[in-house]
Amino acid sequence: MELTLLGTGAPDGLPRHGCPCASCAAAVGEEARAATSLLIDGALLIDLTPGAAFAAARAGHSLAGVRQVLLSHPHAGPAVEFPAGLPAPGRVPDGRTLSLISGHRVRAIALDSPGTGYEVTGPDSSRLLYLPPRAAAAGLADPAEPYDMVLLDVLDRPGALAALRASGAVGATTDVLAVHLDHTIPPGRELHRRLATAGARAVPDGRTLIVGEYSAVPDLPRRTLVLGGARSGKSLEAERRLAAFPDVLYVATGGTRAGDPDWAARVAAHRERRPGSWRTAETCDLRPLLAEDGPPLLIDCLALWLTDAMDSVNAWDDEKWANGGERALRERVSALVAGVRATSRTVVAVSNEVGSGVVPATASGRRFRDELGRLNAMFAEECEQVLLVVAGQALPLRG
Repeated sequence: MELTLLGTGAPDGLPRHGCPCASCAAAVGEEARAATSLLIDGALLIDLTPGAAFAAARAGHSLAGVRQVLLSHPHAGPAVEFPAGLPAPGRVPDGRTLSLISGHRVRAIALDSPGTGYEVTGPDSSRLLYLPPRAAAAGLADPAEPYDMVLLDVLDRPGALAALRASGAVGATTDVLAVHLDHTIPPGRELHRRLATAGARAVPDGRTLIVGEYSAVPDLPRRTLVLGGARSGKSLEAERRLAAFPDVLYVATGGTRAGDPDWAARVAAHRERRPGSWRTAETCDLRPLLAEDGPPLLIDCLALWLTDAMDSVNAWDDEKWANGGERALRERVSALVAGVRATSRTVVAVSNEVGSGVVPATASGRRFRDELGRLNAMFAEECEQVLLVVAGQALPLRG
């Protein structure tokens, strides 16, 4: 089955007309995208967009052979001109199957939002699933048979991809394509970086793909360390890296602090961002979790883990630090690093990057700064990927 993407953008396209934002300003050349529209084997057109005939011509195709036009969602973008000679567009009722004379079968998939998803099976038995903007499937079997290709709004609805993975509809060999791309994400390298962390990719408008043909997408590194300063966006970056995967265990090392409303507000903001399918464990005992098999771990954060470890060995007291506290802390850190080295789980850990500013005024502050620097370096040595987040921008240091 041959798929031509006449457009891969949001309903308003990218760049949006008259929008002065940085993303729209940078969306030029192959990063400019028309509203998403699919042409399948020249016979099936899913979603009409402005200038569909011209888009097909630019891609080296004609719409003359289209036998069916299907709509997946109410059109909210620029006015659509209906090309002469095309069949009248329509929608298939949820759960119903439409058989085309071309040999394709189209089954309508119920969604959790207005619109219709489409499962298309080609004459060669290859299968693709297409979901409209900001939609997740609500009508798939569980467990489901993996599709050869899935096209959906990966960045606005990462939970939709996580649900497909949980049901089995997206497997290890499924080609996941991001469509409905909007100006909420910077185009170019940052767009492709974020998609790669979700096991997905994007292609330029006009690209023709063979459904079922293997395409290499970078796997999520098994161990990742995300560093950054205060309010740099490091926690959000770590959460994004696992948002498209189900059954994540979020390990909060900070616990609760009675009488501290600012801390309570931070914890609440983090909880609000997490997908509903994630579980939370509030603990600093990381070694048993690393030793177990299970879903991915998101550890936030190592600085709070170190604070707890230094508390436990009385590291803040100079005399106790000199008489066994330092050695005890080194043993705890070495045991944690050994657990990271040996773990079979996917791990994304967050830590503060300190020591680049004013030297702390107290001996205990300088001790914490130094020990956190050592911990970060040792932890990073065991990770396939290390990122530094500055002003919300993720800079790869390794991997």
